[in-house]
Amino acid sequence: MSEHTVTRAELSEAVYQEVGLSRNESADLVESILKEVTDALARGETVKISSFGSFMVRQKGERIGRNPKTGQEVPIRPRRVLVFRASHVLKSRVNDGIGKAAP
Repeated sequence: MSEHTVTRAELSEAVYQEVGLSRNESADLVESILKEVTDALARGETVKISSFGSFMVRQKGERIGRNPKTGQEVPIRPRRVLVFRASHVLKSRVNDGIGKAAP
């Protein structure tokens, strides 16, 4: 399995290649999309991208945890967590790609 990470710059370059916008316009487009997704999640909204998946924010309540080293009980404060749920289309594409990656 590849250890390559896709960066913002690579996303911008892909937009430049596929859409034909200038490199600056492509970078601005990627930034504006990521900003809109981030802002929506910060407001607690769900972001659904067709054939890709859904990002949502979940509220986790306060609970008691345990320090694994000492065994001492520690309160874990309530917090919001980001959750991604992949679409069936994305899951299928990822699973179909497993066989293709092998030599």
